[in-house]
Amino acid sequence: MPQLNTLVLKDRASVDHSFAPMSISNGVAALVNTTGVPIGDKKLTVSSTVTAQGRRKVSVKLAIPVVQDAVVGGVSRPTVVRTAYVELNFSFDATSNTTERGDTVGYMWSLLGSTLMANLVDDLQTLY
Repeated sequence: MPQLNTLVLKDRASVDHSFAPMSISNGVAALVNTTGVPIGDKKLTVSSTVTAQGRRKVSVKLAIPVVQDAVVGGVSRPTVVRTAYVELNFSFDATSNTTERGDTVGYMWSLLGSTLMANLVDDLQTLY
């Protein structure tokens, strides 16, 4: 069983961002990359469960808010103007082996770094 520790994730420009453990509640671990203003915290959640059918499920969710200061009545206050969300779910049969699970992660790793994903996600292009 892995211990929850700070994760250092890189953005597209290869800049490191540290996500520190915040809590574990009902089997869901939350990590945050804090800006000092809680509404602007980038949040990563991870969980590992066994479904009623005996499948092993690993879920990862990431929320990246964009915060700007809004002036209301002469008072400046941080406001979330938009948030990007990512959800990634793995589901494995109870009889799967380490190689199968590792290969599945490898396929996704390659896909996320591919030109196809850059075109679809970064550049918002459509498929033809």
